[in-house]
Amino acid sequence: MQESTIAPVRARAAGPTTTPGRPRPEAPAPAHPAGALGAALEQFDRAADHISLDPELRAILRQARREWMFSLPVRMDDGRTEVYTGYRVQHNLSRGPAKGGIRFHPQADLDEVRALAMWMTWKCALVDVPFGGAKGGVACDPLQMSPREVERLARRFATEMAEVIGPERDIPAPDVNTNAQVMAWMMDTLSMHRGYSIPGVMTGKPLEIGGSEGRGDATGQGVVYCVEDAARRIGLPLAGATAAVQGFGNVGEAAARLLAQLGVEVIAVTDIGGGVVAAGGLDLAALRDRARQTGSVAGAPGTFPITNEELIGLDVDVVVLAALDGQVTGKNAGRVRARILAEGANGPTMPDADPILRANGVTVIPDILCNAGGVIVSYFEWVQNREALFWTLEEINDRLRRVILRAADRVWRRAADDDIDPRLAAQAIAVERVARATAIRGLYP
Repeated sequence: MQESTIAPVRARAAGPTTTPGRPRPEAPAPAHPAGALGAALEQFDRAADHISLDPELRAILRQARREWMFSLPVRMDDGRTEVYTGYRVQHNLSRGPAKGGIRFHPQADLDEVRALAMWMTWKCALVDVPFGGAKGGVACDPLQMSPREVERLARRFATEMAEVIGPERDIPAPDVNTNAQVMAWMMDTLSMHRGYSIPGVMTGKPLEIGGSEGRGDATGQGVVYCVEDAARRIGLPLAGATAAVQGFGNVGEAAARLLAQLGVEVIAVTDIGGGVVAAGGLDLAALRDRARQTGSVAGAPGTFPITNEELIGLDVDVVVLAALDGQVTGKNAGRVRARILAEGANGPTMPDADPILRANGVTVIPDILCNAGGVIVSYFEWVQNREALFWTLEEINDRLRRVILRAADRVWRRAADDDIDPRLAAQAIAVERVARATAIRGLYP
């Protein structure tokens, strides 16, 4: 994972021409759709403008390389057949095989998956792991399904993707509402099709079938490493600091627990069912047990209710956004009082919020850096599967810390050198790397 010595790809001085002496007309400013895809494209265009990206490379990198849509009929426990829709998008493959999670969520659609795949491309490039970006999703509500129904859906989706994914082609991982067990079902399905075990086709698997130590906490652990680093840079002691965490799934729960181990007082948590706040700090172990038993932290004894919107405006030192995209917008960004906003989710801050946060002195740790711990340890798992040689938890966390903090240092230095916000710095670094790889490989045929 060495820094390229090739200069950034920049626009030609006169621009490409169609006829000698006749300049190509200026392209109109691109329109951005609504939602996550619009945010992803607007962020990319801002970075492309900043680095003066070649127009032809810009056109290539704005589009997904490949897209699939699958019809997924599933037999339900009562004998009915439900038909779900699944998606897999590979955004870019210039730096290696595609990598990206699979989410099961009612709001999953093709545009959302396109956005998430693009963000995965930049994330992998920023932390310099040899993957391109991909993402998958199924429009469903797994919270209303039995475990057997979820298993049938997972196996059906894996079957439909059998010709799409593989250890050298595209390696999925868990995401929203999926976990190690879902990855196990998918890996087993694909292994049955091949006639032999292929653990490297999925990451985020259980340890017993080739998973990696530290993968379950990896994204949350990466968030905490980034928060530690940002706090040091702004002179914020974490011992005795306060935090609020939006989202209490794999990422939010781990981030809250690991922040508490550093002496941070976590006073508020929200999840899909509601939220809780306690001025003296929350009992995170009790909240975790309650969430497992009831499906939500809402109503925990000794707490008061709080909404996502109220949590964002709490007077705390750190807010961790570990739920879904689009949580902080131009309408509510002015209410953020935290000194650090850590983006544990993908795309939680919309582009119109960034200038407001910066003007108000909020240090934003951008998502493609802050939540990259998951893909970094997924890379470690993939390497371990290929070598059939596994590392200890201490080795995993030491490697994770070095990789993510090296990326963080590049982001903060680029932001200072170019006098830009950290998100633009992170995007600029990532887009430059992907553009270099794309230009070096060239167009085929």
